[in-house]
Amino acid sequence: MYEHKYHSKDLSKYSFLITGGGGFIGSNIVEYLLKNNAKLVRVLDNFSNGFRENLEEFYSNPAFELVEGDIRDLQTCKDAMKDIDYVSHQAALGSVPRSINDPNTTNDVNITGFLNMMVALKDSDTVKRMVYAASSSTYGDSLTLPKVEGNIGKPLSPYAVTKYVNELYADVFGKTYNTDVIGLRYFNIFGPKQSPKGAYAAVIPLFMEAIKNNESATINGDGEQTRDFTFVENAVQANIKGFFAPKEVANEVFNIACGERISVNYLWEHINNAASKSVKAVYGSTRQGDVRDSLADISKAEKLMNYKPEFTVREGLKITWDWFNG
Repeated sequence: MYEHKYHSKDLSKYSFLITGGGGFIGSNIVEYLLKNNAKLVRVLDNFSNGFRENLEEFYSNPAFELVEGDIRDLQTCKDAMKDIDYVSHQAALGSVPRSINDPNTTNDVNITGFLNMMVALKDSDTVKRMVYAASSSTYGDSLTLPKVEGNIGKPLSPYAVTKYVNELYADVFGKTYNTDVIGLRYFNIFGPKQSPKGAYAAVIPLFMEAIKNNESATINGDGEQTRDFTFVENAVQANIKGFFAPKEVANEVFNIACGERISVNYLWEHINNAASKSVKAVYGSTRQGDVRDSLADISKAEKLMNYKPEFTVREGLKITWDWFNG
């Protein structure tokens, strides 16, 4: 991975902060930056949701720095931004079901934590821009396909509420304090370092773990719901290009996806094919708070950030399967 270069500037001149850097997407961003000789890559993580093993390979790199801390503490956020040029804010509590079961903690991390990051950004003398993980859940009950940034519905879960509030705060801070922030509305990101562990693991690592062990996985509903599944390197590309995109894109949000959708049934079948297996799935009830169909219009990111997905879903699934069996 990361044979493609998504930057033209000399990264050795810049210091980066990745919040949630022990998580799935965050650790992939760390990998890209260190592979391309960034001056400093500082990770802020409390490891409530991320994994130390995602970062172990970087510990010996002199450009890598780990800060254990919680974004719910404002001073921690301010200290982490000291002498930093660019911030990628990936720290969050994902999962629609988790937010339904525990809306308070989801709110504390995703809204209070985000607000702390915005205040720290406002007060920073060095940070040029913060790129943050927004979410396609913001489209809520809108049935329009494909999803276009300016046309959203009402949120369907507490998680979706928190991610929409992030966008509102980013916009207000930009107008009030002239902060420079870009939101990336991720659509079902998957890839290496995504864990199948825990009650709220994402569907693709769960499927891969099940097929690897010749076990059935549970598909919610009839399996014909569709998603714009997006390989993680495409999301990393968006973060890197987001750092250096022109000033005019400040305080905008962008869909980050492939612009194609597949059903969950097809996904299960394709992973079986990649593994040369034919494990049967079982079907359960429809999951509360889920949208039926999702498909992104990525033309805004293509036009304003030069975002171009390098990996299709099928290519990404092959790389991910090989990693799971590595």
